[in-house]
Amino acid sequence: MTNQTKLDYYLWLTSQIATAGSRTYHDLFERMHNIEFVWIVPHDDNRLQDALALRGEFVNHTNVPKREATHFFREMSGATALEVLVALSRRVAFVAGGDSSRWAWKLMQNLRLQKMSDPFDKSKENRTRDIFDALIWRTYEKNGKGGFFPLQFPEEDQTKMEIWSQMNLYVNEMRD
Repeated sequence: MTNQTKLDYYLWLTSQIATAGSRTYHDLFERMHNIEFVWIVPHDDNRLQDALALRGEFVNHTNVPKREATHFFREMSGATALEVLVALSRRVAFVAGGDSSRWAWKLMQNLRLQKMSDPFDKSKENRTRDIFDALIWRTYEKNGKGGFFPLQFPEEDQTKMEIWSQMNLYVNEMRD
């Protein structure tokens, strides 16, 4: 895949996040696209599959030669944090209603990333790394604070639950 196609894919992903205000988040998005999202809780591999499916969607909606795209995507080690965020925002929109790009921004706010606008400095770099380490390795709070889906009234330890269950509890709590 050419560098232009790599850039097009990245821009396609970031265009699916409705950021608030006039700030830009290119540095944050770039870092998110370079963080591999690994799963450690059973069934979270389904969320990674959702993220990987975005690649096929991108290929099907662009003029990128399939052979070229297949080679590029094989070189990527796994789903990125950016891909997971976009894919997950679509799932939330399906379950809860609303616009997936706005849900993507809400998920970023839940992760406390809204202050990570351009330009990045060492402090933002370190904070972003800490946020994604906590998210991926499930070291955020038991009520989900610091993760995608913080709850006000958790009945279980959110760090032990699959993302899908967390999402459904979050949506149900919002409805109540």
